[in-house]
Amino acid sequence: MTQTMRAIEISTHGGPEVLVPCERPMSKAGHGQVVIKVAYAGVNRPDALQRAGMYNPPKGASDLPGLEASGEVVAVGAGVTWPALGDQVCALLPGGGYAEYVATPAAHCLPVPKGMGLKEAACLPETFYTVYSNVFQRGGLQAGERFLIHGGSSGIGTTAIQLAKHFGARVFVTAGSDEKCQACLDLGAERAINYRDEDFVEILRAEGGADLILDMVGGSYLPRNVKSLADDGRLVQIAFLQGPKVELNFAQVMTRRLTITGSTLRPQSDLAKARIAEALRDKVWPLLDVGKVAPVMDSEFALEQASEAHARMESSGHIGKIVLKVS
Repeated sequence: MTQTMRAIEISTHGGPEVLVPCERPMSKAGHGQVVIKVAYAGVNRPDALQRAGMYNPPKGASDLPGLEASGEVVAVGAGVTWPALGDQVCALLPGGGYAEYVATPAAHCLPVPKGMGLKEAACLPETFYTVYSNVFQRGGLQAGERFLIHGGSSGIGTTAIQLAKHFGARVFVTAGSDEKCQACLDLGAERAINYRDEDFVEILRAEGGADLILDMVGGSYLPRNVKSLADDGRLVQIAFLQGPKVELNFAQVMTRRLTITGSTLRPQSDLAKARIAEALRDKVWPLLDVGKVAPVMDSEFALEQASEAHARMESSGHIGKIVLKVS
């Protein structure tokens, strides 16, 4: 391997144009880590937040953006029993995915599902870690429950629809166009609500209320989510596209026994992420292996086109996942 690698760095905080090509020192595998020769890197909202100066990397993590990737293991650190040199994997990353090589804890790697290419596999880790941990582990979604997903056509949304449907939930989604709504219905949603034309509060209340809501919008959606919940319902917050601050009547939370929770993935400990990976390998990877669940792909850009990929994501015109082709 060479001593340097191609990468995309954040030259200064700002819009997509601040993502610029650079040369960086080659990644090295520390204890418990592997180095992956990146084939594809997933593009996610946290990458844009980091670029804008609103989501700093954890201490010790690469300052390069990129939280998921797929490729071949080319170096193995001490203490690693799997994966081995030459294995093809996809992995959750602490950062650094927008580069030819990246180091990550071996315990955060997962095998490329059977019959799936590296392009599709690069779309799995960040999204599936987030959905499984928040919807099933934190949110406790059960078969037969009414589940509302905001942003149903996003990478998170398309994954949540498929997994919730497979495990027997009734799935409702919001999306911003008829095309996006139809894409959600095609994936198994029972009802897709175009939020520009319909009120999700009225629709969910007419159904008896949502038992679980997964929200990445925040802002004005927070009080509306509370109104949409059934008694004893749960709201899981994973992002704030409209901002985190809002006035909320907590009397409703108390009298209707509601639960409001949430999480972010990146700051969690390596052990916590490893436990999510174990659950995914046990509960979800068999579904991917046989094609019962699959990532929804939107578009592919070259590594040097990272700024265009971010512009595509922030336009909100995409349906599913965006990837960078690295090698």
